[in-house]
Amino acid sequence: MEQLEPIVKIIALTMGAAWASGINLYAAILVLGFLGMTGNIMLPPDLQILANPIVFAAAGLMYLVEFVADKIPGVDTGWDTVQTFVRIPLGALLAAGAVGSVNPPLALAAAIVGGGLAAGTHAAKSGARVIINTSPEPFSNWIVSLLEDFTVIAGLWAALYHPWVFVALLAVFILLLIWLLPKLWRGVRMIFRVIGRLFSSTRPHPTPLDDGAPKP
Repeated sequence: MEQLEPIVKIIALTMGAAWASGINLYAAILVLGFLGMTGNIMLPPDLQILANPIVFAAAGLMYLVEFVADKIPGVDTGWDTVQTFVRIPLGALLAAGAVGSVNPPLALAAAIVGGGLAAGTHAAKSGARVIINTSPEPFSNWIVSLLEDFTVIAGLWAALYHPWVFVALLAVFILLLIWLLPKLWRGVRMIFRVIGRLFSSTRPHPTPLDDGAPKP
């Protein structure tokens, strides 16, 4: 069991960083950077840049932007769409950075798996938000957004300090994700079909041209 401990720690940090990036990349960077800056954890060499004050400040600024955008129904969906091109590749980079100093082929494998996990988590978050935004009140959106931030912090804490627990919970999460994503996709498609029908019904219909024939 002791021989497996270092391996499990690497897996937990690698997959934890990727998983958290799919939910809130900037919160994940802030958590890892803060723990590294304060000496609470020893970040791998390729992730020590997260403790750099410039990187930390940039992540903090973007976290504030996301904190506001994530609370506004409709805006959060647009923000998630843009973040598709940020969360997934950087989630893969964070996963690779967690093992980059160990073995380059292993780093590439970590990037592939981490990018896939970040993509799945991001898809679940974005799809759930589209469905939640159908609620007429904004409070559910605020609550879910705050829960997502808390989940990132709690998940990374578990990955760093209780890696066995995190790996077990991650396995359950992946199984749940496989079951949930098709249902979310069907729900999102149904919502966009309804929106499409609403726009088509409000569009003015063209009137037939007058051909000059006498009207009956």
